[in-house]
Amino acid sequence: MRYEQELLSNMSFVPFGDLLLEPLRNGLTKPKAVRGDGVKMIGMGEIFANSRIGAISMSRVPVTEKELSNNCIKNGDILFARQSLALEGAGKCSIVIDVTEETVFESHLIRARIDSSKANPYFVYYYFNSYVGKEHIKTIVEQVAAAGIRGSDLVRLKVPCPDLETQDRIAAILSALDEKIAINRAINDNLLDQAQTLYKQHFPYSAQDDLPDGWRIGTVGEIIEIHDSKRIPLSGADRMKMKKKIYPYYGAASLMDYVDNYIFDGKYLLLGEDGTVVDDAGYPILQYVWGQFWVNNHAHILTGRLGFNVESLYMLFKQTPVKSIVTGAVQPKISQANLRSVQVVIPPEHNLKEYNDLVEPLFSLLRANEEECKSLAALRDTLLPKLMSGEIDVSDIQL
Repeated sequence: MRYEQELLSNMSFVPFGDLLLEPLRNGLTKPKAVRGDGVKMIGMGEIFANSRIGAISMSRVPVTEKELSNNCIKNGDILFARQSLALEGAGKCSIVIDVTEETVFESHLIRARIDSSKANPYFVYYYFNSYVGKEHIKTIVEQVAAAGIRGSDLVRLKVPCPDLETQDRIAAILSALDEKIAINRAINDNLLDQAQTLYKQHFPYSAQDDLPDGWRIGTVGEIIEIHDSKRIPLSGADRMKMKKKIYPYYGAASLMDYVDNYIFDGKYLLLGEDGTVVDDAGYPILQYVWGQFWVNNHAHILTGRLGFNVESLYMLFKQTPVKSIVTGAVQPKISQANLRSVQVVIPPEHNLKEYNDLVEPLFSLLRANEEECKSLAALRDTLLPKLMSGEIDVSDIQL
């Protein structure tokens, strides 16, 4: 038994359903054809990209008064992924922290509204995101065509329930760490905005423009190296057997898990190959990654050529729509051949070097901020079972 489980073994647990203000609810089904105007709708993309959901951009859908009343979202609501193509995605949960306008949620999600007289929603959220909580979720995951959980099973899961004062204190301590993580991520978003603004200033031409001397129209295939042949997929069952789990394991759109070993070491750009491959505007799903990590077979692994490094390649793809090269109605896919065929403007290498040198400090700070986020998240996850078990007295920590 893992250390975290041992710490919690003497705590009192209650069925999750006992902590609810109202029954669990699945969300709305709204086809893509009707999306565009209306109220915000939280979907699977928002859940997997954000553990804490605030005032972020998302799809909008038309709703009736009854649909809005039954499926509205309030601050403190916890949303669980009801289904996922990946085993570890089923049951992934996020908490709503800042709803500033009318918002609903989609049918692949389950809404849990906690009775605040019985439990602190943030405490419950932190529990389900802990190692022990995630292991409990796994006990109710069913694997058929996709992995999924049922609300009827979720309400029966046992969750720790110390007194409310202790819950409030633990939630405040862990939220303070999350606030620092959120600040770092906001800074990184600003750094990326700066890098993209500079990219547009240095490379203002499109394939339809008259180009200056030394600039030319080429294809993506000329400026990228694809390292897909090094990919090795690992099943969820294989990853569950691993013990150390210290290296990131990336999928098409996000970090999926941690594993015991790595197959890449350095800076790379990941571009979704199948599954979630484009955003609502038709731009590719990208992940800027570095260090030692593993990638499954659902993301292309790219580095640059002809003066493009990983950072300038990242900025190029952030403003290159690729919806036209996506194939597959059921399982969207961007093949290597189609990716290589995309037309792009290729500037002289000395222009690229000037840009790369200019933005390197921005990306260096971005990487440092993200490394601090990882350290803070690890501290948060280590603290949780110790605070809940009383190994660390919550009254000893000053906020």
